[in-house]
Amino acid sequence: MESNQFGGAAKYVLDQELAKIVNISIALEMPLLLKGEPGTGKTMLAHAIADTLRMPLIVLNVKSSMKLVEALYQYDTLTRLNDSRFGDSGRDVSDIDAYIKMGKIGQAFTSDSRVVLLIDEIDKAESEFQDDMLDVLDQMQFDIIETDEVVNANQRPVFIITSNAKKDLSDPFLGRCNFHHIAFPDPKMMRNIINVHFPELNRKLAENAVNTFYELRNMDGIEKKPATRELINWIRALLVDPDFKHGDMLHKEIPYLGVLFKKSGDYQRATSVGLKKRFFKG
Repeated sequence: MESNQFGGAAKYVLDQELAKIVNISIALEMPLLLKGEPGTGKTMLAHAIADTLRMPLIVLNVKSSMKLVEALYQYDTLTRLNDSRFGDSGRDVSDIDAYIKMGKIGQAFTSDSRVVLLIDEIDKAESEFQDDMLDVLDQMQFDIIETDEVVNANQRPVFIITSNAKKDLSDPFLGRCNFHHIAFPDPKMMRNIINVHFPELNRKLAENAVNTFYELRNMDGIEKKPATRELINWIRALLVDPDFKHGDMLHKEIPYLGVLFKKSGDYQRATSVGLKKRFFKG
């Protein structure tokens, strides 16, 4: 496989369609917008791309109150004011550049090597932030107002943008991205994921753990459904318990539900089911 092609990573299982849209987005130098419920691997995909293509990863965690300029650069006026008052820092207070610090997008633009820029949970931001950000990504430059300087990107980053679909994105934003919806893994795909993370896992334990996970996940009235990471952590918990480690047959309620469920109501609901459920392995 060519060095600029992505086909998955040691700990990341993906389907062929997702691999294709990743590589098309890299080839066309277009942002890739990933949607899907939390826990479907959107953020981890960016890590896997960076690891496979041997590129640095820069992560911009979007906040609801964030202004675009914060993602571009910050002008540290407070430090400059203190330096002008006390004069013991060794910095030249007339040199404004000394007080300019690059934000995450600025870091990606000024990096000496091509990077993967993950813009995580873009749906938290206002539509103005979204559209203005894509203007910057299209132009590959931005202005530093305080110094009247134009920062041009050394290289175009690989842009991965994630959304939990909690808020609609603007049509102009959607029109300038490639798009892929990452569905929650079906049981077959989940077994492949578990095999990657636990290649020597007892087969019967793996099968029963996955089946039980989906039974619990699909219960009615669950507010925060357990995701892949919860299943992986749950299996880790089972493996450190000597009662489960060797695959002995047990008759008991489902253990360690607190690893799977993080909301009190969900936990209580799962516990009421778990008391009736028999968890087998061996």
